Amino acid sequence: MYTKDKSVYESASPMTDKPQAPAKQPEGSPCESLEAAAVAAYLEANPDFFVEHEELLPALRIPHQRGDTVSLVERQMKILRERNIEMRHRLSQLMDVARDNDRLFDKTRRLILALLDAGSLEDLTIAVEDSLRQDFQVPFVSLILFSDNPMPVGRWVKGSEAQTAIGGLLSEGKTISGTLREHELDFLFGEDQRVQIGSTAVVALSHQGLHGVLAIASRDPQHYKSTVGTLFLTYIAEVLSRSLPRFTTALRAVR
Repeated sequence: MYTKDKSVYESASPMTDKPQAPAKQPEGSPCESLEAAAVAAYLEANPDFFVEHEELLPALRIPHQRGDTVSLVERQMKILRERNIEMRHRLSQLMDVARDNDRLFDKTRRLILALLDAGSLEDLTIAVEDSLRQDFQVPFVSLILFSDNPMPVGRWVKGSEAQTAIGGLLSEGKTISGTLREHELDFLFGEDQRVQIGSTAVVALSHQGLHGVLAIASRDPQHYKSTVGTLFLTYIAEVLSRSLPRFTTALRAVR
């Protein structure tokens, strides 16, 4: 009697009408694989890419591997250390500037209070000149007042004389810094001091008219540059120009 071997039926041919399960695809779409392959090919063809685009390195996440070449991780650390040093240097500079500004503000505050407390024209001129020379340590100071009727205190000149000598410095309406011409230095500081001066800051004393000029100077040619901030000197001049007319009716604004 013929007996069917069960194993024969279990080992059926792979040729069958039953749909076969699709083969498992690798993770990631074909498009993503192509893009990754293109990136890899580009980087392989351009090994200096990250040297020219160092800003991208801190965003990369690559395991550290030791070898003969510098790894991207080491490159990242180098860039971060350099940036950290640069930021600390900038922070130190900002702190120095802030401390200098604090000291400058305190000196300016004391001078302005002295101007407000001045009881006479003599007190006013002494407060300005002494503060700039002693407190601010300015080696050259010139305060010149304008009037056709000079007072016995300080240096006075006629407005027309000042316009002829330094008219270009008075018409700007702001503090002027830098190197002046010889005849301007002679008028402001005198010939003896002129030869010692490297740079100057000049501000007109102007409030409802032109009352005078205040000039300071340094031996250093770079000390008062055309771009240097002269905000505090402008503050002093604004207070001084408002204080001067209080002490004499002989003071007349030159328009």
